[in-house]
Amino acid sequence: MHHPVTNKRGDIICSAVTNLDLHDIARAAKTYGVRRYFVVTPLVDQQALAQKILDHWTTGPGAAYNPDRKEALLLARVAASLDIAIDEAQRLCGQKPAVVVTDARQRPGAISYDDLTKLIKNGKPCILVFGTAWGLTEDFIEKADFVLEPLFGPGSYNHLPVRSAAAIILDRIAGQKR
Repeated sequence: MHHPVTNKRGDIICSAVTNLDLHDIARAAKTYGVRRYFVVTPLVDQQALAQKILDHWTTGPGAAYNPDRKEALLLARVAASLDIAIDEAQRLCGQKPAVVVTDARQRPGAISYDDLTKLIKNGKPCILVFGTAWGLTEDFIEKADFVLEPLFGPGSYNHLPVRSAAAIILDRIAGQKR
């Protein structure tokens, strides 16, 4: 999600789409069996940029250059809003998905990774929402069906790049224990 997110002062902003996030999140999504990856931004110029990058790697010269990347990026769709993404996910899955948001802060009643995994294995489609910049807005988080428990390292620093958080969380939900 690139909007509504906050900056470091807490202002509501629309963050920029980045090439690295598109590629890396798509590759993690493909690795962990995600059916669709949505890049959500209301800004028309950012939608066009994201689509241009996706087209390069899925139908343009990049598709022949790197077929593995093409395969991952074919999961990606650009959407102007979460509602549009939810509608497409509902068509894809046959039922409305639960909206599960991520947040770096501990919240009462947060769903655990194990409980989210069980929900998905029991057939409930979910849209896992990652905030960019300094995270999703409070209003947005409060409207979600679930808030996922945060990721914590051993220290107090807790500001992962969205592509890293996505990969770690997807591994916790869908990774194979060896």
